[in-house]
Formats: sequence, structure tokens, C-alpha cells
Amino acid sequence: MTVTVKIGPHAVGAGERPFVVAEMSGNHNGSLDRALEIVDAVAATGAHALKLQTYRPDTITIDVDAPEFRISSGHDLWGGERLYQLFERAHTPYEWHEPIFERARQHGMTVFSSPFDATAVRLLEELDVPAYKIASSELVDLPLIRLVASTGKPMVISTGMASLGEIDAAVTAARSAGAGGIVLLACTASYPAPPQDSNLRRIPVLAQAFGVPVGLSDHTPGIGVPVASVALGACLIEKHVTLRRADGGVDSDFSLEPAELDALCVESERAWAALGGTTVGPTPTEREGLRFRRSLYVVADVRAGEPVTSENVRSIRPAGGLPPADLDRVLGRTFARDVARGTPLAWELI
Repeated sequence: MTVTVKIGPHAVGAGERPFVVAEMSGNHNGSLDRALEIVDAVAATGAHALKLQTYRPDTITIDVDAPEFRISSGHDLWGGERLYQLFERAHTPYEWHEPIFERARQHGMTVFSSPFDATAVRLLEELDVPAYKIASSELVDLPLIRLVASTGKPMVISTGMASLGEIDAAVTAARSAGAGGIVLLACTASYPAPPQDSNLRRIPVLAQAFGVPVGLSDHTPGIGVPVASVALGACLIEKHVTLRRADGGVDSDFSLEPAELDALCVESERAWAALGGTTVGPTPTEREGLRFRRSLYVVADVRAGEPVTSENVRSIRPAGGLPPADLDRVLGRTFARDVARGTPLAWELI
């Protein structure tokens, strides 16, 4: 049975067009005006939805300067930074949510978010969010998952770093608490993520194991990995987006610019359309091509009684004559009547 999940007006699942979600995250760089500009830019592409992250620094961590609360010094983007400082820099203030949601809805675009605690869920419920996303690091926070599921809204759950057992616990918690549908996202929770760690072949494994639609939350550079994921069954693609990577920002290095997001929308749908079916044989669009397969033709004017030779009969385009495989069977025979150049060879002619 094919399972689909409704996110706003969109059906997400196997057999549906890829649902493309643009993640703003911290790419507003601390400016509401820039955040709204990102909304406008995303709306001008083919993306179906905009996603935010809803937290404050003190709802996701605490302000402590200890080794456990610092990013490892060797990290490509945030090495040595304190968690609190990172989240302070990256968070989207609660008071910005309403104007961002309003701008997205003015464009007719679906908008939802990742909550990180109960205050975020309350805010998003006030904004009538149509769905929720659970970030990879929060997959193990089963009380948060149950709280979100209790809204009855659909849930998108990222599975970066998670074992099958942890994913099963999260899915069970969401289902038991009343989630209005679940979409799992294959994810490599490193920033940026190397393509070789994407392991796209796990997408059908997750779909079969949990009986839910599966997509991809992707942090690799470019659009190659998410487009490839469609061939493995990804029905939702989430990518971070910024106005210009050159502007910098907490997530800019692994974010798409608007033109790249537009290309992702186009190419992912082409990839989905290209999947087709399992039939082996000519397609309807190949019918014209069938007319121009090679066949045996008389290529010189001949008279009755003349032998069939490689000089007067050849394998050429178009179709219509005997198959090229019959050439050895007709060479050395004689023509039964006069035949004009350009006549398809048939058995009654020899």
C-alpha cells in the first residue's frame, strides 16, 4: 500500500513529485529584512515550502563555558565555538516568526518549522503551522516527539546519526501520541557533509522498515546528491538556502543560492519523471525513431534476373525492408522483376 502524508496542500510520498523544502536556518544573519528577502527569493523558485528552526539559545542549551559545551576545535565551520554563542548567532527570534509566516503565505507557500521545546510548539500552534520537523539531534528526545505528535499534525523526522533502534523508538512515540502522518529523512548530520557519507541506498531500507515516506535532508555541496536521491525513492528534499554564500553566515557554506534551489526543483522533478516504469521496449515517444531503424533496401536500379549483390542491396535507414540479419540469406539470389533504387527489399522481389 502506498502511504502519503499531507503537508499543507501537498501530498508527500512514493509516486508523488519530490517535495522541495528550503531551510532558512540562521542564514538571515541576524536581520529580519534579510529573512524576508530570503522568503521572497525562495518563493520565486519552484520550492514548495519554507522551513524555520524555532528556539532560543536558552531553550536548546545553557550558557556554560566547558569543553562539553564547545564545538570541537577541528570542525570545518564552527571549530572551538561555544554552543550558546552559536545558537545565539543562528536562532530566529520568536517575534520574527509571524512576519516570516505571513510573508510566505502571501506568496502561497507552505511554511513550517522545527521546534526544540514546549515554548516553540506553543508559538507554532498559535501560527497554525501545518507540520513539524524533528531535527536529527532531537530524534532521541521522545518527550518532545510525543508533545509535537499530540498536536495531530504531520511530522518530518530527520534520522542523522541514528540507529535503527533509535529511529524505531521515535516513530513508535510519534505514532502512539497521535502524529498525523510521519515522513522520515535520511540525513548525514555533519556540516558540510561529504557526498560519500550520504549512503543514499538506505532510503528504500528505511521506507521498507517503517512503512512511511522517506526523503533526504542534505548538507552536501550542490544539488547532485539530492537529485540522485530521487532515483532511490526520496519524496522530500530539504536543503539550506541563503541569498549569497559570499555574504557569510552560520550555514552559508552548505547552503544553496536561489538559482541553485531553482535548479534543484527542476532537476529533481526531471529525475522523478525519468523513473518511469519497468517495461522493456519502445516507448510512445520512440515511435518515430522506429521508422528509421536500418533495413535492407535496393540501392541501385536492377533488372529481373540480375543477382543480389552488396552493390545493389545494403542495410540502410529507414525501416521497411527485410531485417539486416537476412542479408546473407539474400546475397546471390536473383531479382524476380525490375526494381527501382530506393525500394525496400521484400521476399517477393527475389
